[in-house]
Formats: sequence, C-alpha cells, structure tokens
Amino acid sequence: MRVFGALIVATLAGVSAVSAAPAEVEIPAGTVTLRALMYEPEGPGPFPAVVALHGCDGLAGPGGTIAAHYADWGERLRSAGFVVVFPDSYGSRGQTPECDNRAARAARERAGDAHATRRWLQHQSFVKHDRVSLLGWAHGATAALWAIRRGAPRDEGRDFRSAAALYPGCRRLGETAWSGRVPALLLLGSADDWMPPTFCEQMVAGARGRSAGTSIIVYPGAQHDFDHPGLPQTQLALTSDGSGHAHVGTDPGARRDALERVPAWLAR
Repeated sequence: MRVFGALIVATLAGVSAVSAAPAEVEIPAGTVTLRALMYEPEGPGPFPAVVALHGCDGLAGPGGTIAAHYADWGERLRSAGFVVVFPDSYGSRGQTPECDNRAARAARERAGDAHATRRWLQHQSFVKHDRVSLLGWAHGATAALWAIRRGAPRDEGRDFRSAAALYPGCRRLGETAWSGRVPALLLLGSADDWMPPTFCEQMVAGARGRSAGTSIIVYPGAQHDFDHPGLPQTQLALTSDGSGHAHVGTDPGARRDALERVPAWLAR
C-alpha cells in the first residue's frame, strides 16, 4: 500500500512556483475507507469542487507522492478557485496500480468512489453543495462516464453538476447505449491507439437527443496522455509478452487547449 508524504512541495511549469501540499483526507465508501488528497483554495469559501479520478497508473508517482500529471491539474484547478479531491482507488484497497488490474472496475468500484467523494464534499461547509463536478483521465474518465450514465445509481436530489473525461474507453459504454444525465465534455486524441476515439464518437452520436449536453473534442495527431506536463513520446507494452502496445506523450497544443477548456466547462 502506498502512503503519501505529509508534505509535498511541487514545482510545476506554468503554475505559481511553490504551493502548499494537498491535505490528506479519509472518505467512507461502503466497506472501504478511501484515502484521498485534497487541494483547497485560500479563503473561507464556499468553493465549487471537483472529484478527480486518476488513471490506471494510480495516483502516486515513483516517489510515493502524487504523480506530476495529477499534481499539475490539482494546482491549476485550485488556482482557478476549485476544491479538488483525488480519491486513491487502488492504494485504498491495497492494490497495485497496474493497467491490467481488474479489481477496481470502472463501472462499479470506481464509479462508486466518485459518488462517495461527491457525498463527502457535499457535507463540507467550505464547498458549494450544488457545484460539485467530476473529472477523470483514461480509466478514471471511463469511470466518470459510468457514474453519470442515465439509469446508474445516484442519490435522490443530489448529483454532479457536470463532468469532463479525458481519453476514456467508450467501447463497453457504447454497447450499453450510454447517455449522460449531466453535461459532459469528452477530450480525445485522434492518434490515441490505447483508447481509440472512434468508440466515443459513435457513443456520443448514438446518444444525441437523449443526453444532457454532451460535447466532444478530438485533437488532431494527439496521443494518449496528451495533457501531461512533460511526457516524451513513448511506446508502452500493454501486455506482459509485449504483443500489445500503445503510444503516449504530451501534445503541447492539445494540452494548452485542455487546460483552458476543462476549467471553463467545470465553472459553468
């Protein structure tokens, strides 16, 4: 089980130089207590909030602190006036964050983590209870779309305000005739060979007229993890025998647009 350090000081390109460490919080989620990291703006609030779901790489980086990818987003959204909470779906269950790990499923455990974190936020005095949105990357983005799917379990009278999903996997969602009950923004890369955008495009087209304001953007030439703050173009082996692979890497244009588009969407 990974443990986050009590003090994390991150220096991120484009973000004010030294920032306060995210707070460690615990969130009840059925039989599991979620360990989570929270970025909170200065001042008494109340603030709008974001539940942020990490990808299959897990929340922690190599040093055991929050991965640079998620720290970058946490600092930027905090600077934009949002409370941001990252529940650790794998570490909280004693699981190794590997991309072939099936124990924390997007449609069930991780969608449940999203709602448990939302409920916790909606009971905090420093949060605007009607302004809690959802953001996810890759496996976490897939979980976000499951969490807001029409017909999925939710609390009567309380829900997410909106959602943003960066390069989700939409194959299974499309097979369920997905439609969203809250406005959703999907950001995809046209060259993503891990989570091909075609399935999401077909899913959104099929939900037209049944979904609550879904918007989809496909960035030409962008690969998986296009919004990472500094990831060289890399080929990953997706299977132990190397028979499957995918390409990841930062795309400066797509990253720049996503960093502007996502906060504006969540602030609506």
